[in-house]
Amino acid sequence: MPPLKELKCVPCRGDSPPLAADEIATLKPQVSDWDVIEAEGIPRLQRVFKFKNFASALAFTNLVGELAEAEDHHPALLTEWGKVTVTWWTHKIKGLHQNDFIMAARTDDLYLA
Repeated sequence: MPPLKELKCVPCRGDSPPLAADEIATLKPQVSDWDVIEAEGIPRLQRVFKFKNFASALAFTNLVGELAEAEDHHPALLTEWGKVTVTWWTHKIKGLHQNDFIMAARTDDLYLA
């Protein structure tokens, strides 16, 4: 499988099944800094990114927002002084989809840039 960040997101229909635990385990090493959490009974990918100040955190939030708009796949974003918490999951299927892992990998690239 090519690196996740090189894959294209595919439209997710409401009848797409969420990833099974073994599929999540297969994809997770490619986004190793992300945690798989459960909130409201829904598995999600979450990572906290650290910054030197609020302005840098806000600039990163805006970059993630631009990425989300370009792919029409949107995370939860919490911007605070010195950190941004990004949480990806697919609302339509109430779970994780391959797109969430692709977007997590691309978010990592934005942070490293």
